[in-house]
Amino acid sequence: MTTSYIVASTTVVPLAGAVADIYGRKWLYIGGLIVFLIGSVLAGSADSMNSLITYRAVQGLGAGVMMAMAFVTIGDLFPPAERAKYQGLIAGVFGISSVIGPTLGGFLTDSLSWNWIFFVNLPLGIPVVFLFIKLFPNRKPSRARTLDIPGAILLVLTVVPGLIGLSIGGAQYAWGSPQVIGALALSLVAGIAFVVTELRVSDPLIPFVIFKNRIVSISLVIIFLTGFAMFGAMVFIPLLFQGVLGASPTESGSFMTPMMLGVVAGAALSVHVLSRTGGHYRVQGILGLGIMLIGIGVLTEVSEHPTHSFALTGAILMGFGLGTTFPLFTITVQNVVPFQYMGASTSSTQFFRSVGGSIGLALMGSYMVNRFRTGLSDALPDGADSILSPERISQIANNPNALLDPESLDELRNEVTALSDPAFADRVIGGLEAALASAISDVFTVAFFLGLAAFVVVLFLKEIPLRKRGQPAQNPDQNKVGEAPRTVAQPGSAGGGD
Repeated sequence: MTTSYIVASTTVVPLAGAVADIYGRKWLYIGGLIVFLIGSVLAGSADSMNSLITYRAVQGLGAGVMMAMAFVTIGDLFPPAERAKYQGLIAGVFGISSVIGPTLGGFLTDSLSWNWIFFVNLPLGIPVVFLFIKLFPNRKPSRARTLDIPGAILLVLTVVPGLIGLSIGGAQYAWGSPQVIGALALSLVAGIAFVVTELRVSDPLIPFVIFKNRIVSISLVIIFLTGFAMFGAMVFIPLLFQGVLGASPTESGSFMTPMMLGVVAGAALSVHVLSRTGGHYRVQGILGLGIMLIGIGVLTEVSEHPTHSFALTGAILMGFGLGTTFPLFTITVQNVVPFQYMGASTSSTQFFRSVGGSIGLALMGSYMVNRFRTGLSDALPDGADSILSPERISQIANNPNALLDPESLDELRNEVTALSDPAFADRVIGGLEAALASAISDVFTVAFFLGLAAFVVVLFLKEIPLRKRGQPAQNPDQNKVGEAPRTVAQPGSAGGGD
């Protein structure tokens, strides 16, 4: 259910960036909002898991367009030196929503039903559509371009099978199964064809020329790696609170609040310092990633210290460090590309973050299930295998998410109690929670090393001042981005913004 949303939103981000560069932002943004709301209605009305998965993909298509357009629009209207404070406003709104959302979602699930976590989007989203129609500026593209249809098809054939193959590998199917190998092989072949195509067309979907700039390429590598941590935090920390610490959905949402406040504080402080100092993004990146590493390091020890306060400490530090990187590297990329590449380069930052998160979620999810399955035999008390059948133990081992469902836990507890006694049933449940805690700890260990890789990469990032209104793009690598002229139309100058 999560993967379908992420795969759809990830795939559509670069497509949205390219379309926006050709046809403008306004109606594409409105279209994304409407598709998201349609997906919400469908998801809330789903009558099976397969239909819910499909409708979540529809939601993801709309969300991907909105993710791409939000940051591109800021790039349209303001130069990099002023962009930080507006990125900070977006980060603040995102943070407030992320605080309210999980708590409200848990409350709606507990009080009404899960359907309402989707239906609630309608009264929130419909007024926004009308506000966009009336108030959103309708900038026209500065030059005629054509849409790269072959590139779009090949990109879909690269991303979708690749992410699906990584998601089902080691979970639904073995890594060596025809399904997994076939999906990954199709992704690899399509990816090679995509690169060849993009290097030959005049208006590529993703202009690879921007990657010749070391600042762009290093920033995208960092964004890709931190994407692992972001999606891991969003998925595995609630799993920790509910499955290990026994929190309800509402409580789990409230426990996410301090972490998301940390994200908001980190993003707000980052853009404030960035706008005041004129762009010391390398130093801020080092400090932010260092704090994120400390937080992840705390979470790797959660199996040894399974308390709410210990887990919250790690989550808050991780959120704060992660929050500093959200606006930082997007502004860094926008600072060194000519204005005609603004949409493509900005959507590339969102694309790399989403791809990193998608791959991370798929691989770490599969890794967690395998670690849970491996550790379950040691965590269960002696005699459990004589009470629970091998089929029942296998069912539990392959679905650690059942620990989040109170009804499933009560069913298992009653099943064990009927064959032994309540004390032994509690020991079985405790063993399951211990195995899950150990598996989640191992997942955060993987995230720690990926974060460490991002920390090392940021050390090689070159720092140049942020452009001010009317200044051309500065490129320390001999103006390699498209060999564009030194003077290009910038936001706030002729042809710049509304």
